[in-house]
Amino acid sequence: MKAFHFLVPLALALAFSFASASDPSPLQDFCVAIPEPKNAVFVNGKFCKNPNLTVAGDFSISGLNIPAFTGNRVGSNVTLINVDKIPGLNTLGISLARLDFAPYGGLNPPHIHPRATEILVVVEGTLYVGFVTSNPNRLFTKVLYPGDVFVFPIGLIHFQFNIAKTNAVAFAGLSSQNPGVITIANAIFGPNPPINPDVLAKAFQLDNYTVEKLQKLFATT
Repeated sequence: MKAFHFLVPLALALAFSFASASDPSPLQDFCVAIPEPKNAVFVNGKFCKNPNLTVAGDFSISGLNIPAFTGNRVGSNVTLINVDKIPGLNTLGISLARLDFAPYGGLNPPHIHPRATEILVVVEGTLYVGFVTSNPNRLFTKVLYPGDVFVFPIGLIHFQFNIAKTNAVAFAGLSSQNPGVITIANAIFGPNPPINPDVLAKAFQLDNYTVEKLQKLFATT
């Protein structure tokens, strides 16, 4: 896959251009994350490893060339590389994700990243992508082909949908070491404990039977 070798460095370069967009700037060269000490005071990030004990492996991970499983009910899989996977990302305000899509409608469902702007580059396949603004809601969409790039502003609902007959692959840079994700359908119909069905029936103008059916479908296990 020649496109992979060309476009992944592009994705990384684009990702790092957003590094200062969200998380606070570091006050040292790096702060490799370590598990929190017992009874530690809460910090906005991770505790730092002794720089003298830091190794190259703290800044590296392998495997993003391997396709992820997409045989789930939405036909997609997101492999997120954040501070939990690369401890050297701590305080650097950046993370990366590989997105795999099954043919014929693989979907990364509508979701938000509460702490990050996302910049996505397609390396294989054809994706229909878009985001919705805050009220009054306006939809921005575009069909992307290999080499195309699209930006999803921080905190806005967005999605990616495979409209081709073949697999699709994309890479995304996110402007936080821990961008977070809230998948809209799961958050509304599948939280634990569940939201009162009367609230959802009123909000979505549905009957309680339909709401309860959706709640069973998305119930957190």
